[in-house]
Amino acid sequence: MTRSRTLWSTVLLTVVSAGALVYAEVTLPWQVLLSDYALVPGGLVPVLIGMLALAGACLSLAYGLAAADPARTAATRVLLVAGAAGLMMSAIFPTDPGTSQVGTVSGEIHRWSAAIVFTSLPVAGWALARGRGGAPRWNAVRSMAVVSGVSLAVYLAAHPASFTSPLIGGAAYYGLLERAVVLAEMGLLVTMAVATATGRPAVRTAHDHARTGQVPAERRSDHPERPGEQERLAA
Repeated sequence: MTRSRTLWSTVLLTVVSAGALVYAEVTLPWQVLLSDYALVPGGLVPVLIGMLALAGACLSLAYGLAAADPARTAATRVLLVAGAAGLMMSAIFPTDPGTSQVGTVSGEIHRWSAAIVFTSLPVAGWALARGRGGAPRWNAVRSMAVVSGVSLAVYLAAHPASFTSPLIGGAAYYGLLERAVVLAEMGLLVTMAVATATGRPAVRTAHDHARTGQVPAERRSDHPERPGEQERLAA
């Protein structure tokens, strides 16, 4: 699979994830949090599809970044893989019902896995765009990373478990804020994929060629090998 196809598959998988969650929102009784849809009849399948498709989008983007610019994207790729792992763990371990007063092991794993997803993706976007100048595509990545981070901060402040929630009446709308965080991070993944796919491939340096033992193509074309040259060099 080419670098461009890998990166564009990130866009496709993100769209699939968004479509699965929209299906749950439209066809099922409204739930406060997106994860709660897995607890109602008919909601488990779309929630699983949404989470696993988004995990696939994170892994696809990490693979594409490894092909496009392995030296400068190591931190971003680690964060994307962490986000994918968090999504898969959230899919495997369902959340507790909203009326539950006692947390289960499954619910705790789900919450912490979701926390990893929500925090790792904005940082991954910022790390990818850092130091890449003011090109419009990288400004878009930076902007989406900031939007994701700010949305997450407001969501955490409004969550009933936060001491700031009563001060701002967060219990009335924290579910909507969670949806804003998810949509912002989906948009961030798409923006990162498009920015990387439309950029130039990383230029291989002389150090890279020396490490891999390959001779640059321009040197091979400028100095064609003559008969017996390999034997003479070996001697």
